[in-house]
Amino acid sequence: MDVIEYLMQGDPAIRWQVLLDLTDAGPEAVAAERARVAREGWGARLLALQAEDGLWDGGVYRPGWVDEERPMYDAWTATHFSLQQLVDLGADPEDPRMRSAVTRVRERVRWDQDGAPRYFDGETEPCINGVVLSIASYVGESGDAVVRTILDGQLADGGWNCWAEYGAEVSSLHSTICVLEGLWDWEQATGGTVESRTARLAAEEYLLERRLFLSRRTGAVIDPRFTMASYPVRWYYDVVRGLDYLRRSRPEPDPRCDEALALLRARRRADGRWALENEHPGPIPFELDGEREGFPSRWVTLRALRILRWAGDDIGRTPAA
Repeated sequence: MDVIEYLMQGDPAIRWQVLLDLTDAGPEAVAAERARVAREGWGARLLALQAEDGLWDGGVYRPGWVDEERPMYDAWTATHFSLQQLVDLGADPEDPRMRSAVTRVRERVRWDQDGAPRYFDGETEPCINGVVLSIASYVGESGDAVVRTILDGQLADGGWNCWAEYGAEVSSLHSTICVLEGLWDWEQATGGTVESRTARLAAEEYLLERRLFLSRRTGAVIDPRFTMASYPVRWYYDVVRGLDYLRRSRPEPDPRCDEALALLRARRRADGRWALENEHPGPIPFELDGEREGFPSRWVTLRALRILRWAGDDIGRTPAA
């Protein structure tokens, strides 16, 4: 089976992005497929899980049932990661179902901390605020307060670290990629500012100086998990996420992407697909059909192919009908 055919047998969330990024489909065909995301499949299922109080699973960052004595326990069913997933799926922000969901969040959801800021005003950690900024930019909410917090927290090496408030002075790729995506999305929505662009470019340099996954000092792989394709990405960094960000922010790859691109090409299977290599453990709202660690993944394959198309590879794309 042709890899494009394989992708087009997936959920509408996959199909509309295939049409947009991998084929020559016109805007009407892309829009028609995207419109299905909020009405059927994964997008509709996720929207249906929101309660009238605006929350998913009774919580903002973590579900309401999580024991507060387990602060490092990850669960992906609450409001923050549900909104992140809806953005990833590409649910049309103008769809009435999405507008209703966003209105509930804006009017009813506040963070669980002193002062209880509204959800779209963000909180303190850059890895969280970067995602909030992406979501706010996508759905047409103001991200100005989040941007101010983010810019104030940039470290001297150009990136961010969620542990900075506890004394960390060296940036984290996890935190930095979340912020990079958020700043880019906000700039696309608003035009950005000189300060935001300066901060973002410094953070891109932080990423590129490490060739996306290698120690600047030793040249060794920083963390083997950075080389493993994951989805959903949550707050985690990996090479595919780094490349997919740069695909959006730059017209062509920087030469310092070469090692990361070579790694991506080497992971392609004989059937033209890529596997899901690293699932981030924790409860999820529901299984994404066919997405299992160690098996071919439509999400990873979609992202890999659009990265390689950006890099100038012949991906054997199929003309749209």
